[in-house]
Amino acid sequence: MEKGKISSLQMAILLYPTIIATSIISVPSIVAHYAKNDLWIPPILASVIGFVTVYIAYELHKLYPKQTVIELSEKVAGQFAGKIISLFILVFYILATGHIVRGYSEFIISSFLTNTPLIVITASMILLCAFAVQGGLEVLGRIAMLFSPLFFLPILSFVIFLSPDFEMKNIFPILGNGFVPVIKGAIIPGGWFSEIFLIAFLLPYLSDAKKARKYGMLTVFAVMITLVVVNLTVLFVLGTTTASKVFPLMNATRYVSLGGFMENLESIAMAVWIVGAFVKISVFFYASVLGTAQLLKLSDYRILIWPFSIIFVELAYWSIPNSAEYNSYLMTVLPFYGPVTQTILPLFLLLLAIGRNKIKAQTKAN
Repeated sequence: MEKGKISSLQMAILLYPTIIATSIISVPSIVAHYAKNDLWIPPILASVIGFVTVYIAYELHKLYPKQTVIELSEKVAGQFAGKIISLFILVFYILATGHIVRGYSEFIISSFLTNTPLIVITASMILLCAFAVQGGLEVLGRIAMLFSPLFFLPILSFVIFLSPDFEMKNIFPILGNGFVPVIKGAIIPGGWFSEIFLIAFLLPYLSDAKKARKYGMLTVFAVMITLVVVNLTVLFVLGTTTASKVFPLMNATRYVSLGGFMENLESIAMAVWIVGAFVKISVFFYASVLGTAQLLKLSDYRILIWPFSIIFVELAYWSIPNSAEYNSYLMTVLPFYGPVTQTILPLFLLLLAIGRNKIKAQTKAN
């Protein structure tokens, strides 16, 4: 079904913006709501979910090396239960794609293109991502290699440019409210870290799959470091007002001033967000159509791309009515729905697969 191949490095570079693109915009304010000035600690705790998810996905891959999670579900859990599990996973990714597109559109409209109809921004991004997915996995890998520097370097530049405005005292007192608020804050980014399970749709198509676990772990580590740095940057610049900002990183970039003539760099921040959102939506789009084609036993996933494009536009337009509801979804639904679908359910499949293999081995031995 998928004839293309990518390397483990390409996979890591593809998944890094996929996870970090929306989190750097939304996570700081959401985490600050609970952890206050300790908002830099929750990403460290939440990364455990990411590391565990990579381990689970890779162990499943070792047992069924040529199959994605959709294909192996039926072999592990049986035909009927396997289809139910696969459908549950696919519904999550299909809905998540629509929600991500809606979040991207809300950001663009509220921050820049205030008079542009939502449907225009939504449809244009879906159209662009559809063409990328049409090209296949190798095209997605090359896009990630091309665009990742355009995503990472501006973030690093913002941190450096904002450093003269840092108020280091904002970090104190550390754990002044105890550890419980930090744990509550860690639940939120856990939803993003669980998205590393997308690796399960890519592992069968790697040219060097033996390196996949290492690069998967490095991806989670890179995401954790990025979130810690971004959260600290926002904290040092905005202080206690971080929790009241919808897009705190965007607010922080407005403090950048180089030599008194280079200011108002929000357009660069928007460009970074668009690049990251494009990669993220494309990967979720790809997983949705590939998994659905495998569930339906189709010969090619590309025939689903344009029907799914219409579905994603509809979901983005109707599933969440406004930005307040989107933030509520990020705070109350994703932190639980994400890990349950992408970590706990795959763990169940892994334990079931190990049990079935042991029974088979004992049967053969007897």
